[in-house]
Amino acid sequence: MKKTLTALLILASLTSAAAFAEPPNAAKLIYNEGVELYKLGEYERSMAAFRKATELDSNYIDAYYNLGTVLEHLQQYNEALTVFKQIIVRKPDDYEAVYKAAYLSMKTGQNDKAKSYLSIIPSSAQIAPKAQQLARQLQTDMQTIKKEEKAKEAEQTKVPPSNNVFNDIPSPTGITTDTEGNVYVAGFSDNTIYKITPDGKKLVYIKDVRVNGPIGMVSDSNGNIYISNYNTNNILKVSSDGAATILLSNVPKPYGMHISGNILYISSQGSNAVIKYVLDN
Repeated sequence: MKKTLTALLILASLTSAAAFAEPPNAAKLIYNEGVELYKLGEYERSMAAFRKATELDSNYIDAYYNLGTVLEHLQQYNEALTVFKQIIVRKPDDYEAVYKAAYLSMKTGQNDKAKSYLSIIPSSAQIAPKAQQLARQLQTDMQTIKKEEKAKEAEQTKVPPSNNVFNDIPSPTGITTDTEGNVYVAGFSDNTIYKITPDGKKLVYIKDVRVNGPIGMVSDSNGNIYISNYNTNNILKVSSDGAATILLSNVPKPYGMHISGNILYISSQGSNAVIKYVLDN
C-alpha cells in the first residue's frame, strides 16, 4: 500500500507491490523521510529522498509513485512522466501509474500517447472513471480510444504489400541465406530444411534422417550450411552440393550459431556454454 502524500490527493493503490521483495530497511527509512519532508514543504529534499530510495531498491514502486507526484505538483511534467514510465515498466498492471502517464502525456501535448496509455486501462480498474473523464478532455471516450488503438495495432501488424510471406513451413526455426539470394529455413517439427529461391519458389532442400530437431542455421562464404540438431545433440554440415555430414557430436542441446571468419560459435543450452570450433573449409 502506498504511503500517500495526502495534500496531493494521491490515490492509495489497491494493487500492492507484493510481487516485489520487501524494500530493504535503508530504502524504507529514506522513503519515510521523504514523506515527512514533503509534509514540511521541503519538496526538493523530499524528491531527493524518494530518488535515493529508488536507488537503494530499483523496484520500490511507492517511492517512484511519490517522486512522480511531487514532480507533477511542481509542474515538472516531463520529468514526472519519465518517473511514472519507470513504474509501468516494472508493473504494467499498475493502472494508477498508467493513468498518470496518460494525464502527463496530455499535459505535455502528447495527446496520441495519452490515448495509447488510456487504452491499456480496463473498465474494471478502480481508476477507470477518472480515465473516462480524461478521455472526455481529449474530445473522445474510452470505448472509442480502445477501438482506435485496436485498429492501429491491426494495421501495424499487416505485412506491407511489397513483402512476401512464405507459408506452410512447420514450426520454422533457424534461417540463413547464400550468396545467390536463396533463403534456407529449418522446419523443426518435420525435420526438413526448406529452400526459398529469389523468385519465391519454396523447395525441400534437405530431408535426411540426420536432420533431427533443427534449431539454428548459419552459412559460410563457401556455401556450406551448418545446422544445430537440438534433438540429437550434434551439428550437421551441408556442403554446397547438398551432401550432409555430422560435423560435431556430443553438443548438449545446441541452439544458436554464428560464423566469424573460419570460427563457428555454437551456444549449448545443455551445458550453459558457448563452443568455439575452427572450420576447415
